[in-house]
Amino acid sequence: MWVLPLVGYAGALIGFCFLVLAIASGLYYLSELVEEHTVVAKRILSRAIYGIIGLQLALWLVDGFPLGATLLGVASHVVYLGNMRRFPFVKLSDPLFVVSCVLVLVDHFVWFRHFSSSQTRAYQQSSYYDQVDVPSFGMVASYFGLCVWLIPFALFVSLSAGDNVLPTMGTEPARGIPGHSAKPQGMVKAVVDYVRGTIGEIAGTSSLRRP
Repeated sequence: MWVLPLVGYAGALIGFCFLVLAIASGLYYLSELVEEHTVVAKRILSRAIYGIIGLQLALWLVDGFPLGATLLGVASHVVYLGNMRRFPFVKLSDPLFVVSCVLVLVDHFVWFRHFSSSQTRAYQQSSYYDQVDVPSFGMVASYFGLCVWLIPFALFVSLSAGDNVLPTMGTEPARGIPGHSAKPQGMVKAVVDYVRGTIGEIAGTSSLRRP
């Protein structure tokens, strides 16, 4: 077979493109919801951070999770909580925001290494029936989704950046107009608008060059 595999690759590529567009549209919509209900969003995020901190401590006490990695996760969420002091506004050069971005990667690496080593030790045991308390893929994925990536992902959707962070065509704030104030724009919306503006600018430039 020669044609059918090509059809399969083309269908997978098109499906992946549709999936990316669907995710981007959902994030855009969530960003607009947060802009309209900032007080509710701040309350939900703050309680979620406290809940995840309590969950991590419970996993350490009950399930015997490593203390160092648990303290790192708790410290990361305390730093995430510090970003809520001026919610939903954020300055990309703020040291606390930069530290939060670094902690996301470090926390992910530490927990990924922990679960990988536990799986390796389980597979190296002499007997298959000796494997006890080995987390399944669903458990590990759920832990990463709830305790590692949920709050950073929610902050990325919720926090707002000024229109001049990612300048796009037609999004520059008006200057010299009394009483005019630029509305802060969500980071997801800013990224999407930046990509759309760049594509439009490239398309407009290429059309102008046509004879």
